[in-house]
Amino acid sequence: MKTSMIPRFKPALDWRELIALFRPHFGAVGRFEANFADNFDCKEAVAFSYGRTALWAFLQVIGLKESEIIMPAYTCSVVAHSIVLSGNHPRFVDISATDFNMDLDLLEKTITSKTRAIVVTHLFGYAADIDRIESIKRSAEEQYGHKVWIIQDCAHSFGAKWLGKDVIKSGDVALFGLNISKMMTSIFGGMLTTNDAELAEKIRDWRDRHFRKPHWRKALYRRAYLFLVYFAFSRVFYPITYWVQFKTSWLAQLTDAYHLDGKIEFPPDFLDKMLDVEAAIGLVQLKKYSEIVSLRQANALKYNEKLVLDVEHKKPPIIEGSTYSHYVVLVADKHKEMAKWSTIGCQLGELIQYSVPELKEYEKYKDKEFPVSKAIASKSVNFPLTVASVDRIIDA
Repeated sequence: MKTSMIPRFKPALDWRELIALFRPHFGAVGRFEANFADNFDCKEAVAFSYGRTALWAFLQVIGLKESEIIMPAYTCSVVAHSIVLSGNHPRFVDISATDFNMDLDLLEKTITSKTRAIVVTHLFGYAADIDRIESIKRSAEEQYGHKVWIIQDCAHSFGAKWLGKDVIKSGDVALFGLNISKMMTSIFGGMLTTNDAELAEKIRDWRDRHFRKPHWRKALYRRAYLFLVYFAFSRVFYPITYWVQFKTSWLAQLTDAYHLDGKIEFPPDFLDKMLDVEAAIGLVQLKKYSEIVSLRQANALKYNEKLVLDVEHKKPPIIEGSTYSHYVVLVADKHKEMAKWSTIGCQLGELIQYSVPELKEYEKYKDKEFPVSKAIASKSVNFPLTVASVDRIIDA
C-alpha cells in the first residue's frame, strides 16, 4: 500500500460541513433553493434527489412523450437514462475535439420535425456557444412550428460563462448534480434552475405531489456517508481508501446503485425528496463556491503552464469563462499513463470513459458513427485539481 496517494478528485470539505451534519436543519431545503438561485443570479431553483431525477421530472412536467431529444454522444450516460425512462428517445450528436461539447454544425443538421428538446451539456466546465444554440433553436421552431426546449446540463460547469454570459441563464432550465465528485456537493442531490417563475411553480408542485419524504434512517446514512468521505479523502487515510477501492469489491457494492453507466435504471431512492441534512451541506458549500471555482481556474492554468508531459499528449484549452470540473489530457495509451502516474503517487481519473451510443443499451439509438466521442473516450485522463496536489504533481 502506498504511503501517499493523491486522489483523482477530492470534495471541498472541512470542519464546517462536519458541524453542519449535527445541527438542526428544519427548512434547509427551501433555504438551499433560495440561496442557490441567488448565488447563480436566477429567479428559481428546485431541489431534487439527483440531477438525473431533475431532468426526468422536467420532461414529465412539460408533457414530452415519444419525442426526440437531442443530446451529445459524449456525456454521462445518466442523461440518456433520464430521457429513455421519461418515455422519450435520445438522438445523439458527436462532439468537437476543441472543447468537448456538441459539434454545433452537426447539431444543426440533426434537428428534425420530431425534435422537441436539446440537452446542451457544458462538459468539463467549458461553456458551449449558447448564442449559436439559441439561433439554431429559433430557426428550428420557425421551420417546424413548435417549441424546442433548451435544457442546459451544468453538472460539470457550475458558473461557466460564454463570452461573459452565464450559461445558466440561457434556454429554459439548467440542471446541476451535487454528489461528492461535483464541484460543490450536498452529499447527493440535484438542482434545477429557471428564470420562468410559472414553470418553476409547476415543477415544484409536480415534485411535491409525486416525490416522497425519505425514511428517517436515510438521514442517518447520509450523515455517516459524508463523515466517512471526509476522512477517506484525507492525506492520512486516502491510501487505505485507494487500496479498498482497487483491491476489494466493497466500495463498488456501495456505489454501483448510483453509477449505472450501462444499465438504463434509476437509483432505488430516485423518488425521494432532498433531505434537509443534504441541503444544509449544500448551504455550507455555497459559501465556498467562489473560492472553489477560483482555485480550479488557477490550478488549470498552472497545469497548462508548468506540467511537463510527453510530446504526443495534448493538454486541454484554457478558455475564459471556463470553470474546470476536470483537467482533461488526451494521451496515446490511457491505461499505461494511469499506471505510470499511480507508481509516483498520483491517481488519474478517466471520466468519461465511453461514448454513450457505444454502450450496449443504446445500440438501438445509434444511427451513425461518432468518431470524435469515441476517440476522446479512449484517450482522456483527468488530472487532480485539488490545491495541494497540483504543485506535488507538477514537481513529480
